[in-house]
Amino acid sequence: MFERGVRPPRLTRPRIIAAFMAALLADGLQILLGPLGVAGLDQVIDVIAMILETWLIGFHWLLLPTFALEFIPVADVLPTWTGCVAIVVFRRRQQQAKEPRPIEVESQVVVDGLPGKPPVPPQIPESRG
Repeated sequence: MFERGVRPPRLTRPRIIAAFMAALLADGLQILLGPLGVAGLDQVIDVIAMILETWLIGFHWLLLPTFALEFIPVADVLPTWTGCVAIVVFRRRQQQAKEPRPIEVESQVVVDGLPGKPPVPPQIPESRG
């Protein structure tokens, strides 16, 4: 699914919360600016949102149409960033649920078939010449 071995960051609760907060902030600012927005400010918000989302949840192809859609007047008033983040998080969680989890193994020293401390090497007596 991922090309050239590039894997997105593992989704953690703080990453998901931060991604949703960034998306809600971007959408909220654009709604407050209105459908016509301020010349260039909408685009700056979109560029920052795209960079933040890519950094937080990793690049996903769904981010590109969302980014492009934001440049269409009136469409930028829709909460597209929030919707896109919800879809990407949902899909990434499905992918991560299918991946095998790494097994954590604790190493233990075994002496004569019994767990315990490692054997002490024998001391060689010094010869008195």
